[in-house]
Amino acid sequence: MQPALSVPWRATARKKNLLLTIPGLCHTGTVNRIQRIGLLTGGGDAPGLNAVVRGVVKAAINSYGIRVFGFYDAFRGLVRGKGKWLHWNNVSGILTQGGTILGTTNRDNPFHYVDNHRRPERTRDASGDVVRNYRKLKLDALIAVGGDGTLQCSCRMSGLGLRIVGVPKTIDNDVRGTDLTFGFNTAVTTATEAIDKLHSTAASHHRVMLVEVMGRTAGWLALTSGVAGGADVILIPEIPYRLDAVCAKIMHRNRSGKRFSIVVVSEGARAVDGEIVVRDRVAGSFEQVRLGGISAILARQIEGRTGLETRYTILGHLQRGGTPTPFDRFLATRFATAAVEMVTSGQFNRMVSLRGDTVTSVPLSIPGCAPRLVSPRSQDIRMARSIGTCFGDE
Repeated sequence: MQPALSVPWRATARKKNLLLTIPGLCHTGTVNRIQRIGLLTGGGDAPGLNAVVRGVVKAAINSYGIRVFGFYDAFRGLVRGKGKWLHWNNVSGILTQGGTILGTTNRDNPFHYVDNHRRPERTRDASGDVVRNYRKLKLDALIAVGGDGTLQCSCRMSGLGLRIVGVPKTIDNDVRGTDLTFGFNTAVTTATEAIDKLHSTAASHHRVMLVEVMGRTAGWLALTSGVAGGADVILIPEIPYRLDAVCAKIMHRNRSGKRFSIVVVSEGARAVDGEIVVRDRVAGSFEQVRLGGISAILARQIEGRTGLETRYTILGHLQRGGTPTPFDRFLATRFATAAVEMVTSGQFNRMVSLRGDTVTSVPLSIPGCAPRLVSPRSQDIRMARSIGTCFGDE
């Protein structure tokens, strides 16, 4: 038997007789009160995940008296029925913590599930297990927190009868349907601080310093941290670069007496006549292609072409860790409470979305359409060009 849920005195029976109007779900327009919801955090970790967990649990308990079951390790926990009922004390003090107390993974797609990761070629459709565990726990809805892979999978699960609300998360900021994802601001801050530190060593040794950041096929992280960190060259996936143009910018600075240069390169950047650099491939993952290593190749090419000492730094998972910024804590909490409100008002199979300053929602099918990319003709790109930033294309 599960332990009794600890509910603050404010969550009283004032919500007890709440009936929900859910268009399209039944002819009467009403259903029984929401009593139990599931919660999972999927995909790569991002600063602010714990803030969402905290926000969902506290809003559900405090405002509606709803019980929340947290699944361990994203869809793996849902497939295996592993997790626990989350109480007020479970989420106390986690607002400032990085990572997620529920755990996460980007490898366990329930539609291509790998039971033994030593045999990744052996996959099965475990979506039936997900549905059974959802019903076994008598859940009324599921809040799924993740990037486009997790949200795309959630959309497919909604087609099997699960009632789902998505919350967009990624340091890449590439989820379609929202202007911003939580985790991005912290990652930008981490990357910018690294660029700031590399300025001094680059100037001291008269070096070209390359800083490789994450982002997959979207250049938001490189563009934002590059501009904020005063990079001379920014290379993003949306604008294929020419090595000649990159080297020309560096040599122009050198001849002008500026004997160092900072190049920020997204892991998904590629030359006009080249391919994206693939570090690894992982079977059974939402993101089977893992990028990384473009900066090492580019550093050798720049040094060989210019004769200038060139070094590179790959920030990697440093961008995912650490205490979330106040902005990300606030945004994550807004998303979390909005997700609970959507559940209690019957707005299922939709994703929480930020449009301008307003939190709204979009259909859950939108995030899986395609990643949200930087437009080469955007105001942000024009701004960067106007201050002399080189994107390697001219």
